[in-house]
Amino acid sequence: MAEVKWTESQKSAIEAADENILVSAAAGSGKTAVLVERVLRRVLDPENPVSIDSFVIITFTKAAASQMKDKIRRGLLKAHKADPENQHLKEQLLKVHAARICTI
Repeated sequence: MAEVKWTESQKSAIEAADENILVSAAAGSGKTAVLVERVLRRVLDPENPVSIDSFVIITFTKAAASQMKDKIRRGLLKAHKADPENQHLKEQLLKVHAARICTI
């Protein structure tokens, strides 16, 4: 699988630390991918991992919320396969189904 080439704006949103962000852009511009990457980087951070249940992610459609939750779950599964003894990852996989990813 090819590595994703993020735009500067996308990288900025992904890497913004210790702050809340709003990602707003046109349809098909990669908003979901950016938010998924941002969440996964925080949850998988080896120095200061964050629990998936500490996020509140709001989208405009049920389909987008479902897609985002599924992409996060798949990212966690991939990380878990690479590190099956990681207790944090095991916990996150149990919590992802109840993650607050919803619509307004």
